[in-house]
Amino acid sequence: MQLDVLKSSRRDFLRLCGGACAACAACPSAVPAPPAAPEKTRLRVVFTHTPPELPTWPNRGYDYEGRKQEILRRFRQDLPHMEFLPVTALKAEDAQEILARDAEVDGYIWFLVGLGPAVGMTIAQTGRPVVFVDDLYAGSGTFLGNFARARRLGLKVAGVSSSRFEDVVQAARAFDCIKRLKSAVIIDGTEGNPSAEGGAIRDLFGAEVRQVGAEEFNSRYQAADRAEGQRWANQWMKNAQKIVEPTREEIGKSGLMYVAMKDLMARNKADAITIDCLRLLYGGKLPAYPCLGFTQLNNDGLVGACEADLQSTISMLVMTYLTGRPGFISDPVIDTSRNQIIYAHCVAPTKVFGPQGPANPYHIRNHSEDRKGAVVRSLLPLGQMTTTLKFLPQRKEVVIHQGKAVANVDEDKACRTKLAVEGPDTRKLKDEWAWGWHRVTFYGDYRDAVDTFSSLMGIKVLPEG
Repeated sequence: MQLDVLKSSRRDFLRLCGGACAACAACPSAVPAPPAAPEKTRLRVVFTHTPPELPTWPNRGYDYEGRKQEILRRFRQDLPHMEFLPVTALKAEDAQEILARDAEVDGYIWFLVGLGPAVGMTIAQTGRPVVFVDDLYAGSGTFLGNFARARRLGLKVAGVSSSRFEDVVQAARAFDCIKRLKSAVIIDGTEGNPSAEGGAIRDLFGAEVRQVGAEEFNSRYQAADRAEGQRWANQWMKNAQKIVEPTREEIGKSGLMYVAMKDLMARNKADAITIDCLRLLYGGKLPAYPCLGFTQLNNDGLVGACEADLQSTISMLVMTYLTGRPGFISDPVIDTSRNQIIYAHCVAPTKVFGPQGPANPYHIRNHSEDRKGAVVRSLLPLGQMTTTLKFLPQRKEVVIHQGKAVANVDEDKACRTKLAVEGPDTRKLKDEWAWGWHRVTFYGDYRDAVDTFSSLMGIKVLPEG
């Protein structure tokens, strides 16, 4: 058997955005890479083609070696935190030797730089996740002959057939996200019996959900550094476009709650926290709302999620790992007269393009339902594509729809941040709504990224509207 191991070298909604949207910060290629997995993700890049002396696609005498080196250079340039292990397979039997050496590989990219053996199919049939990549005008026949078949067989495969290398990079990031989820910790701030959703999250994603009660939160709050809490409160007040109802004292309590949450997360090495805030606050079991702290966590590349909603929390964590951008958890409202869905909540990020992206204006208001505490009304960017979804771990499904942000609704009723989006069929959304009220919105067109991640995880994608 001959294996050539290479040497390392360094859709509808787009019309709503117009040409400017394609070039703006909402495009996935415009964002900094999301945080890397704690341990380097190792991917086997399997190149296939026929011998260069044969007359076939791309052509006889084609420089396969030069093309492979260019692909590896791009991978290592765009994803320096990942390790790419190249190998070339010229015949179908090579798949078995590749599999035999790959016990510690996190996934496979089958890069079809020419017509050649269906090695990627053999690997996928073992249950391992594989991204099929057609190098256009080179491996197209082998790609089309195998990818759809692999999907029909229910294999954990994703496919990229695109002239943009950024699409291949985004697909590779899915493996990094999967690896990071396996060691992730989510703090579930609630009381009572553990949620069945926590077990489903562990079984599907590998992430651990640790339940923490109000007593522990109060202990961290009492121990929090008062000066640090006030520094955060001062920063939030200074950067706000205006402060409406909350007093300086109330915002200071939010600063202390943020310090307490950060301490709790550091002690548990957690990237995400969710709190049963309404029930605990209404029951007098928490000293302050976590809302301003959640906004800060989300701005900084971590996850702060409302109401002990573990489905939304894992949705935010997946997409933060996958895209580097925060999610906006909301209670959607549908206005069929305008064909708009309005995402409303009292927690929203103010840096929707990620920690290194621009910040948008915000107001500091009180909490909507009880007119207490301190929260942001985030004046979110308009004219941008959004992707809204929620993962359902117990069902191994994700619901998803997309649209264009068109308005920050100014309405005193209901939650403070209200983002109106056009695009999905709101009558269909209204008639078919299921799986709870909450959804999570992200700035950018991430349908392909969600499809890729979900396919590699064995999760079914359910379009809404």
